Formats: sequence, C-alpha cells, structure tokens
Amino acid sequence: MSESEIETLQDLHAFLHAAMQLEHATIPPYLTALYSILPGTNSDAHHVLRVAAVEEMLHLTLVANVLNAVGGDPDLTVPGFVPSYPAYLPDGERDFKVDRQRFSLACIQNFLEIERPHEAPSQEQSVIRRKEQRGPRLGASPTAPEYQFFSIGEFYQAIGRGIQRLYSAMGDSLFAGNPNRQVTREYFFSGGGQVIPVTDVSSACRALDLIAGQGEGFGGGIYDAEGELSHYYRFQQLTLGRFYQPGDRPNEPTGPPVNVSWDASFPIKTNVTLADYPEGSELRSAAESFNRAYAEFLAFLTRAYTGEPALLAEAIGDMFRLRDLINQLIRNPIPGLPGTNAAPTFEVAALVWEGSA
Repeated sequence: MSESEIETLQDLHAFLHAAMQLEHATIPPYLTALYSILPGTNSDAHHVLRVAAVEEMLHLTLVANVLNAVGGDPDLTVPGFVPSYPAYLPDGERDFKVDRQRFSLACIQNFLEIERPHEAPSQEQSVIRRKEQRGPRLGASPTAPEYQFFSIGEFYQAIGRGIQRLYSAMGDSLFAGNPNRQVTREYFFSGGGQVIPVTDVSSACRALDLIAGQGEGFGGGIYDAEGELSHYYRFQQLTLGRFYQPGDRPNEPTGPPVNVSWDASFPIKTNVTLADYPEGSELRSAAESFNRAYAEFLAFLTRAYTGEPALLAEAIGDMFRLRDLINQLIRNPIPGLPGTNAAPTFEVAALVWEGSA
C-alpha cells in the first residue's frame, strides 16, 4: 500500500480536513477577482465568478458532512487553514501557482488551471514525490507530505478508496458521527447542486463525486451528475467568448456570445499583504477590519458545521456582505505604488477566533 493512502480513521480525518482546506483555498482568489471588476462592466464574468464561489461553499459543506459522518470535527479556525498566497496546486508532473489577483485573462487562465480535468495515466502515477517545497502546497498527502497527488480529482479518488477500505474493515461503525451535525437541504440551497447528507458509504461517495464532477468535470464530461456545467467549462466560456449549451462537446461551445472586457478591473496588487500598507494608515485599518470579519466568517462556518447547521444560510450571506469591506480597499491606491490599488489580504492567522472554542 502506498504511503500516501488512507489506512486508519485518523488518516481519513486528516485527508478530509485537507480537503476542506483545499476547497476553501479557492474562495479568496475567486472573491478577489469578483470584486475587482469595475462596477457596471463584465456582467457575464461577474455571474460566473459568483456561481463558482457559492459552489465552492457547497463543496466545503459536502466535505464537512463526510467528516462529521465519520466522527471528525470540522474546524476552519485552526492555524494554517487559510493558506498564504501564492499557494501551489498539482498539475500532473508540476505544480502551479494560485494567486489572489485582479480579474483579467491571466486570472481566468489561473482559475482554469485550478479546475482543469487531469487524470493520472495509472493509479501508480496518481501521486508524485516532490523534491522541493516552494510554498504552501494544497492537495498533498497529509500522511506523507512529500507526496503530491497528480490532480485534485486524484486526491478525491484517494479519499474514496480510503472510505471503501475502512468500511470493509469497520462496517457501519465507520459512520458513527452525530447525525445532528449533517447539513441537509433545508439549510443549504445554491441553485447549482444540492447538499447531500452523509450517512453511509453510498452517500459519502456521491458527495465526493459531486465535488470532483462540479469542479473539474473529473471523468471527462462538461456537466456534472446533476446537469450543472463544471467550473472548468464555466471559466472556459470567458476565454472562448461563447456560452456552452446542452449537446456541446468540450472546447466547442455553440451558445450565445460572452461579453468580456479584460481590462475593466481595478489594478490591485497581486497577493498583497498587510506589510504593503503603511502602519497607521486608513488602508491598513481597512485591511485589518476585513481580516477580522473574515476570521469571524470562518468561525461562524465552524459553528454551522459542528451542530448549528441553521447558521449556514446566514454565513453564505456574510460571504457576500464582505463586499463592502473589500470595496474600501480596492478603490484606493497604495501609497508609494502609483497605479496599484489595495485589496484584502486574508491574513487571519494572528487573530483571536471568536466562537471557535
């Protein structure tokens, strides 16, 4: 058995926590690009990015359901849960950078890399040993960090194999988690896929398949099992200039044209940090206010995933209410950097987490 495979219940908990971190890691880049778009422009791109952000919340919730079902404790407030950027994701034999950057063609190409369907040539090649550590790597094996999965889809395939393996050894006792922690359909509706309560092997595997299918279309299809266009092909519409419609083949959309203005966004600094803002400045204060609000958002989600699922609808609304705090930043230039605007930094590691006890 590979060192990177799941052998124990503790391994499974570690993999599922890493999956939650992976799903969340796309939200800061998606929100940054979304709110960098100049008001009154790029309505098609705005819609695509907003839908992708909401569906990442669905994926986060589905992983939390699986983790709760097998007796784990979802916690979005642990140190390191929010990565520093650039972070690194797998793309076959190499890794690629994930940046927080303004909406642009380069930005969408980066998102296409995140969601790209990429299946390993064989199971033996589904993990690759990395010789160097360039920065935060997402999709690595939490039990053998020197191993990187070939793609996000392969990472989820490994979790599915682990669940099947442990179920063969433990039977129904694998799913001994508190059922009251499950987020059910009355607590989450995104319009782009339904949440799946997890109670057994079948529902766990359906939840994982929905995540992989809705993100990158893992398995070769444009649409996921629920008939929703996968994230990869949603983003691809922007670069190809045309919407997909039923019956289309990959890379060949035939629907209405997509209108995109690649330059219509605020010139924010890529991967900006608090250190870029002068001490005592209004920008520094606004960035710190955003970080506190984002920390509270993650603590709120943790409560929703650990016994208060009714809070989830409010939490999703909070994610988009952060827009006002973001706008205080992105509309203002950074002193000393002409032509470069501020942006949220998502630095929450040093904050006191409210409600996480």
